[in-house]
Amino acid sequence: MNTAQRNFEKVCEILEKNENNPARLIPILQEVQEEYRYLPEEIMTFLATSLDIPPAKVYGVATFFSHFALKPKGKYIIKICDGTACHVKKSTSILDAVRHKLGLTEDKNTTPDMLFTLELVSCLGACGLAPAVVINEDVHGLMTPAKTVALIDEILKKEASL
Repeated sequence: MNTAQRNFEKVCEILEKNENNPARLIPILQEVQEEYRYLPEEIMTFLATSLDIPPAKVYGVATFFSHFALKPKGKYIIKICDGTACHVKKSTSILDAVRHKLGLTEDKNTTPDMLFTLELVSCLGACGLAPAVVINEDVHGLMTPAKTVALIDEILKKEASL
């Protein structure tokens, strides 16, 4: 069985677990995104058909909530805050260092190996730790370009040993 079939079966399991209930669309989308790291268009169409709701409704929910992603994301999501406190403390130099380290640009924010996705966010709610960086769920405060690159190096070392 290939990967696509196995993942498709996972979507069917998610639907069954949620009793094919269209009122559970958001939790269903959350579980699908957890499986794929984003919401593939063909899966959203399949969900609409399975739940007997218009594809536009599924797409509308997926685009309304910023939590959902329509493009693939990496295993590690790096969020760099550019809110006022972080910006004043030079968060843009951290952004530049991460882009340089990972070969990313403003238009290309995910590495080809799907290991990292870089996101610039307006606020992380950690102004006292400015400049702040979040990698997946871990908040790192009082960051510098060198400290941030060192965190990436640690992740790369860990991934290489897997």
